[in-house]
Amino acid sequence: MTDKRPDSGSAADLPSAPRLFGGVRPFTRAGAVRDALAGVTLASMNIPQVLGYTRIAGTPVVTGLYTVLLPLVAFAVFGSSRHLVVAADSATAAILASSVSSMATPESAKYMALVGMVALLTAGLLLIARVFKLGFLADFLSRTVLVGFLTGVGFQVGIAMLGGMFGVAVGSHRTLDQAWEIAQGLPGVQLPTLALSALVAAAILLGHRFAPRLPVALLAVVGSIAASAAYDFAGYGIAVIGPVPGGLPSITLPDVTWRETLALLPVAASCFVMIIAQSAATARVFAVRHRERLDEDADILGLSAANAAAAVSGTFVVNGSPTQTAMAEGAGARSQFAQLVFAGIVLLVLLLLTGPLQYLPRGVLAAIVFTIAVGMVDVEGLRDIRRESPGEFKLAVLTAAAVVAIGVEQGILMAIVLSLLRHVRHSYRPHTAVLAPDATGRWEPTPATPGTQTQPGLVVYRFGADLFYANTDRFADQVRALVAHAPTPVRWFVVDAGPMTDLDYSAARSVRDLIDDLTARHVGLVFARVTPDLRLDMDRHGITAAIGEACVFGTLHEALAAVHGGAQALKADKSVVF
Repeated sequence: MTDKRPDSGSAADLPSAPRLFGGVRPFTRAGAVRDALAGVTLASMNIPQVLGYTRIAGTPVVTGLYTVLLPLVAFAVFGSSRHLVVAADSATAAILASSVSSMATPESAKYMALVGMVALLTAGLLLIARVFKLGFLADFLSRTVLVGFLTGVGFQVGIAMLGGMFGVAVGSHRTLDQAWEIAQGLPGVQLPTLALSALVAAAILLGHRFAPRLPVALLAVVGSIAASAAYDFAGYGIAVIGPVPGGLPSITLPDVTWRETLALLPVAASCFVMIIAQSAATARVFAVRHRERLDEDADILGLSAANAAAAVSGTFVVNGSPTQTAMAEGAGARSQFAQLVFAGIVLLVLLLLTGPLQYLPRGVLAAIVFTIAVGMVDVEGLRDIRRESPGEFKLAVLTAAAVVAIGVEQGILMAIVLSLLRHVRHSYRPHTAVLAPDATGRWEPTPATPGTQTQPGLVVYRFGADLFYANTDRFADQVRALVAHAPTPVRWFVVDAGPMTDLDYSAARSVRDLIDDLTARHVGLVFARVTPDLRLDMDRHGITAAIGEACVFGTLHEALAAVHGGAQALKADKSVVF
């Protein structure tokens, strides 16, 4: 379990010393064996995948392996998430290629220098975010949004993989455009590729269902490479990865001018937003799933270190990948030790084993990723949300649809905004109630509709939110309506202020006007269950003086006792306006 996030201080405070290997510790022998096996399985599935991402980024094939070497180690050292896999990602790769390709020819030396500078600038922005402790931004990602987000990413990745499974060329990076291109290309489907892809996908899905401990994906990769080399799959029209050069990356800073650096800042800013949103969402999903605490600020530092490592090792921006994180969890990984094993295997591949990878069919790669995408669609979670909160279910579905239709970055940011708006709406239109007698005479909360009262001459009213400028008119109007339409003249109006913690200047002015109106109607206003913080606000804004200190109580029981047994004493108190 990771450490709790440090208490927040001044924004200018320097960050505390990082807790190294937070995503690995506590380290046990049994856990190490489990994670080592998971790392081997993860490498078998992810090495081909990161090679595929280089086609999106416009970089040489070998740079895909570089993204899961030093960056993977850097995040394991500085990050806190036990599950997040930081590597190449399709979203940031697409952002990168769409902007940098206009400045240099893809795969050229100049292009790689620009790509490296984007990674370095992104690392700098992430470091600034860590200094100013912006990890709290992840707190605005509700569980509802996370379920919708992961479901949307599942659909997005699944659709993207269909082209490779069908043997249909897809050039777009947008999900809906990809689906349209696949539909148009159906007449030209390569049947051998489709048959192989369907066989692998079915084997993996059935293996997960009936033999979850069997490494079906690993067997599919090894078996397809061997069969492709032996029977010349490429000769039958089945596309393969092709030659992958070996060797370790050169450690160097990107050779870029200041003018080019300034031009790359917007690209780095877009990658930064994507990384913050997607990595935080993904890390939070798996932390919630495993009931672990998460230090978002430490993860930001880890992401910064990972992108700095990517910049100096000649590769492109890395991100917290929901696809690869899901793969790691499915393989049994429960700490970053699995990622360290993964990086060790990549090192061996770069030095010794790049040759056999050239025979791996692209359809097999696509089928493996497709099965992961299927697992990311959280049907059970959506069903639970729909059953318990239909309104939040709509938000989850909208989040998923936005990720698919608009994109991961825009979708998750829109979901955060919608979550905040939904919260503001609850504060603007909170639950209100009047304590009224039921058939047995017992007081029960009932809807605060005009004509409802607690007993003759008394209304006990509950307003379920803080009073602020947006909802104060609703509060005052409802109080006036309850008084005006009461079956008998109201003598005392008790506000149950338990849900209130403070009120702002605008609300205080509105309450002062309400006090004047009630006084003119000879109605006494009493506040019950007033917290010390709310009392300070009432004192500061003159509300306590307006109604009298004897009409402010810490409990509802005291307020009702005063109204019932001590009404004359209240009237006799010179501080009470009645």
